[in-house]
Amino acid sequence: MADNLFEGLPPPSAIPLPASSPSSEHEAPEPVPDNIRQSSPVPASKPILKSALKRSKPTESDAQATTPKKSLKFKTTTDASETQVIEAMKKISSHIKTPAKFSKASKLAIQLIQAGSVKSGTSDYFFSVLEAAMSSSIPCTDPSVRADYYALFSEAQNATEHFNRKQKNQMTTWTIAAVVANDLYTDDSFVFSKAAGRIKEAISNLPVATEDDDVDEEVSLKHSTGNVDEGDKMKQDTPLVSTAKDNEEEADPFGLDALIPGSTKKSEKTKGKNGGTIKTRKEEDEEETKRFLKSQREALISCLEIAARRYKIPWCQTVIDILVKHAFDNVARFTARQRDAIGKLWASIREQHILRKQGKSVSGKLDVNAFEWLQQKYASEKISIRHSVGASGDRRAQQWLG
Repeated sequence: MADNLFEGLPPPSAIPLPASSPSSEHEAPEPVPDNIRQSSPVPASKPILKSALKRSKPTESDAQATTPKKSLKFKTTTDASETQVIEAMKKISSHIKTPAKFSKASKLAIQLIQAGSVKSGTSDYFFSVLEAAMSSSIPCTDPSVRADYYALFSEAQNATEHFNRKQKNQMTTWTIAAVVANDLYTDDSFVFSKAAGRIKEAISNLPVATEDDDVDEEVSLKHSTGNVDEGDKMKQDTPLVSTAKDNEEEADPFGLDALIPGSTKKSEKTKGKNGGTIKTRKEEDEEETKRFLKSQREALISCLEIAARRYKIPWCQTVIDILVKHAFDNVARFTARQRDAIGKLWASIREQHILRKQGKSVSGKLDVNAFEWLQQKYASEKISIRHSVGASGDRRAQQWLG
């Protein structure tokens, strides 16, 4: 048998096809010459990508056109009316006095501030909330409510634009008592130093105390000591049977009859009082200024006392030294009794400062902070122009060839 089985046979294109039906003649392809087949090969078909087989995503316009509009929205805020806000503030002011309810009530008050509910029409009711908070039996520096007081009065600074002059002055005093004083209990030296700076600034802004301020202070102290005795006497001296004059006052307790144009006598009385309205306003302004300065001085004295109690902590001592020294230098801005208190405080701080310089303290241990230790170390140290080249600051260079 030969090696090539197809030897001597014509090529496949030259083989005659068998006869077929007329329909098959039209379907039979014509023979392609070899030179054409070799010169122009049929290009291979490109592979179909899988991404082309995926269904195209409908656009937003098509989706809105095909699907019906169904949306579910949740209402996250409630638009409360002014009447509802006032009622809420009244409830908060009645509960915030109770120490057990102070935390929850203060948080509700903060929510009212953040919601923008404190406006010109509701500012007086919100001020009554703050006033009730400061009239609580527990002081604002108590550890149990310290954080809540700090958060409430820090947030209340954003609502002072709606307060009047008297309310703003009172708010300044409350801020010193509830925010600055609580900052003095911190464990952060930066916050403590910032609070001391605010106290120093407030002391510098105080006017010089006058003799009238000293007299008013003595009168207020006498009034506070004899207030209990006078209250008992008033209870004993009050008659049990009301007179005719008392009945007339009870009939018009608020003096509203003078505003009704009914009687000529009352209208004449109001005309006679119109001339003194300007004087009374000036007197009221002066009294408000005195009251504001008095309350501010008392708040600053309490801050100095709080700072003095923390003098045992080493990192607080330098800041307290500077703070009390500043108060002693500006002692003329305080009243007589407050001047005596600041003088005693400065004498105590100065004595402890001298003991710390000597390395002594009440406990018998070395009570020197890091600043003072470095101050003593480098007080007699010689530093050369080559930045401490040499052991004692001389100019002999020491090379380490290690």
